[in-house]
Amino acid sequence: MYTLVCIVAGMALAEAFLGLMESQPRHGYELKRVYDERLGQGRLLPFGQVYATLSRLLKNGLVRVDGFEPGDGPDRKRYVITPAGLSLIESWLTEAEKPDLHLQSTLYVKVVLALLSGRSAVDILDTQQREHLRLMRELTARKASGDLTEHLICDYALFHLEADLRWLELTAARLDELAAKVRS
Repeated sequence: MYTLVCIVAGMALAEAFLGLMESQPRHGYELKRVYDERLGQGRLLPFGQVYATLSRLLKNGLVRVDGFEPGDGPDRKRYVITPAGLSLIESWLTEAEKPDLHLQSTLYVKVVLALLSGRSAVDILDTQQREHLRLMRELTARKASGDLTEHLICDYALFHLEADLRWLELTAARLDELAAKVRS
């Protein structure tokens, strides 16, 4: 089994490319366009990352060059997924994603350091709560003008933000207890 880890916004880029090539051969420019349209969600993929990922896929035997297409500049290489690439994408699609437990979050570290230094942990929690609520309003507005894909992606983010807000509230309620523990 090949290990390809090129994470873009939480997604394995190599596996995304293999999935996009499964239905038809594609050249790098087309992969970038389809990725940006269907998976990018406002985060455009840099061309350098596209070609670096294709180079790794080619080197690992997961894709091969299937021909060339004329373009505005040099001819474009058209890539096709290999049987090894198909096997990898089939395996990847059936594997459960490991839930990210966030057991060592930056926010928790900030709260503890604030308590240790005598700074206001309440201010840190309040600032973070305002930022979460701002982002939730932004996502809700984005969802209102989007299609089903946009709704699902925004809902995923909103549910995570809601869980974070619950943690912020719980931590605020236990701040005195936490302060006593970290100072002892």
